[in-house]
Amino acid sequence: MRATRTVQKILSHYEGETPGVKANLCRMLMNGKLGGTGKMIILPVDQGFEHGPARSFAPNPAGYDPHYHYQLAIDAGLNAYAAPLGMIEAGADTFAGQIPTILKVNSANSLMSDTAGKNQAVTASVDDALRLGCACIGFTIYPGSDSQLDMYEEIVEMRKEAAAKGVATVIWSYPRGEAITKDGETAIDVAAYAAQIAALLGAHIIKIKLSTDHLMLPEAKKVYEAQKIDIATQAARVAHCMDASFAGRRIVVFSGGAKKGEDSVYDDARAIRDGGGNGSIIGRNSFQRSREDALEMLGKLVDIYKGRA
Repeated sequence: MRATRTVQKILSHYEGETPGVKANLCRMLMNGKLGGTGKMIILPVDQGFEHGPARSFAPNPAGYDPHYHYQLAIDAGLNAYAAPLGMIEAGADTFAGQIPTILKVNSANSLMSDTAGKNQAVTASVDDALRLGCACIGFTIYPGSDSQLDMYEEIVEMRKEAAAKGVATVIWSYPRGEAITKDGETAIDVAAYAAQIAALLGAHIIKIKLSTDHLMLPEAKKVYEAQKIDIATQAARVAHCMDASFAGRRIVVFSGGAKKGEDSVYDDARAIRDGGGNGSIIGRNSFQRSREDALEMLGKLVDIYKGRA
C-alpha cells in the first residue's frame, strides 16, 4: 500500500508522533472506498452502552449481533469501525485485518441519576487495543462538565501510553454538563472550543458534532460579532471548527447524531465536504436502517465526499 500525496500531507502535520501512530493513521486514511482521498467515514457502535440495547438495535434487530456491524463497515468500504471492548472482541478474530478498528475505552450509560454529573467510566485499556489489533483508542470528553478536568487528565495519560505503543487516539469532544445549556451543546462557539481542547489534548482525530449558529458564551459572542466570523451556513461553521483544529492540521470527523431523513444526512455531508472537514462518523443513521438501505446511503455518502453528488 502506497500512501497518496494527500495522505502523506495529512500525516506530515503530526510532527511529534511515532512511526507507529502515523502508520495506524495511514491504515485508516488508505482503507475503503475513500482510501487515499483524505476523507473518512467511520462506523461507531457504542450506542448500546450509551442508550441501551432496545433504543439502539430494535429498529434493525440484525444490529444486536456484533458481526453485523463489522460486516456492514467492510461491505460499505468504510475507513474504520469503532466500538467498546465487548463488541470489538466479539468479532476481532473473524474479521482480523479486514478493517481498521477503534477501541472505545470509556463509556457512559443511561442508568445514572441526574445528580451523578456528566462523566464516563474507563472500560478498556491501551493493551486491549494492542491485543485486538486496533488502530486507535477512542475516548470521550465532556467540556462543560464538572468532571471535565478529571477526563482531561485521564486521556492525557492514556494518549501518552498509546502513542508510545504506536496506537493513535480519537477524542470524542462533546460539550455537555453543568456549565452548558442545551442549546449550548451545539453552539458554534462551544463546538469550536471543544475542537480546540481536543487538539490541545493531543487528539490525532477529533470527533465533534455539527453546530448551529447559536453563540452561548457572552465574551466569545463579542469577538464573533466584532471580527465578523462567518457562521451563517453549516459549511462555514465546519470551516470555523477546522480553523479551531490547528488550521486543519488535525483530522476532524463530524457525528451524525440521532437517526434522521436521508436528505438531511446528505446535506450534512455536503456541508462537511464544502467546509473542509475530513468526513463523517455515522452510527444510528446507518445501522438503524436495513442493511440494503444502509449500504445505499453509505455509498452515496462516499460519492458526496468524492465530489460526485
